[in-house]
Amino acid sequence: MNTPTKLGAFGLGLAVVFTAALGLGRTVGPTTTPAGTAAHDQHNEPAQDAAVAALPAGLQVTQDGYRLQPISTDLAVGEAKPFQFRILGPDDKPVTDYTISHDKDLHLIVVRRDLSGFQHVHPELAADGTWSIPLAVAAPGQYRVFADFQPDGGADGLTLGADVPAAGDYQPRPLPVAERTTTVDGYTVTITGDLVPGGSSQVTLSVSKDGTPVTDLQPYLGAYGHLVALRDADLAYVHVHPDGEPGDGRTAAGPDIVFHADVPSTGNYRLYLDFQHNGTVRTAEFTANAGTLLPQASARADIPAPAAPSAAPSASKHDADGHTHD
Repeated sequence: MNTPTKLGAFGLGLAVVFTAALGLGRTVGPTTTPAGTAAHDQHNEPAQDAAVAALPAGLQVTQDGYRLQPISTDLAVGEAKPFQFRILGPDDKPVTDYTISHDKDLHLIVVRRDLSGFQHVHPELAADGTWSIPLAVAAPGQYRVFADFQPDGGADGLTLGADVPAAGDYQPRPLPVAERTTTVDGYTVTITGDLVPGGSSQVTLSVSKDGTPVTDLQPYLGAYGHLVALRDADLAYVHVHPDGEPGDGRTAAGPDIVFHADVPSTGNYRLYLDFQHNGTVRTAEFTANAGTLLPQASARADIPAPAAPSAAPSASKHDADGHTHD
């Protein structure tokens, strides 16, 4: 066979092989997204939605189309200066209409990242949707501000959070140990009941003064006490609901104040009880544990236990910053 004939036969053979391969490819069908990738996406999307739905309050600056927009860029230390912010709605405009909850349109909680310096205040709303209040913190550091509100027409309340700094030398404090009793301004407050992770739990706080139970607490924010709970480390805002209200015919004006707390997880929590007596609002603070916490040394076998810290300050010392209630 001469050379041209050989080349022609070789080319014909390639054409046959190519045509067969093309036909096989058409028979099998076009390439699609790998099954593993599709299954992975289908598996993860519901899990992500569930995670967002289960996210505790206060960890987000935006939720359900509403956004907390701080106008002030820092907090004043020592001497108060105006702190301003807005709540923007789904239309990206400032919200001006709210549903009253616990006697107020909006509650502003301010606390340092180490859970000290707690304040529960009530700013004033301007016609343009700007909230404003003279505010000062006792010590420098990174603070979390929480706006707790219910927009007019909204089915549920929202709690949005944002970090705002206070300039200066930040000296963080250790979280006080969990105790059943604390004191504030001569009042003794005792807590009974335990936080149950993943569900609702009942806790009772009892107020006494000079060893005598206080039975004439005054209403504050529509109840004989207002309780805020924050999770250590991330400052998740836990919803706590009072049991009963003044004038309902069954709720006594002390010494016991009953609450139902919805705690999302095992961990340490800081509880802040605002109560009013003789015309003054005071705040009693507790550290509470939810669930069984593993000792730090046993959590990881390859990490040695840290050196024992100095004695943790008592709850009353942790409260030395003082509190503001408006």
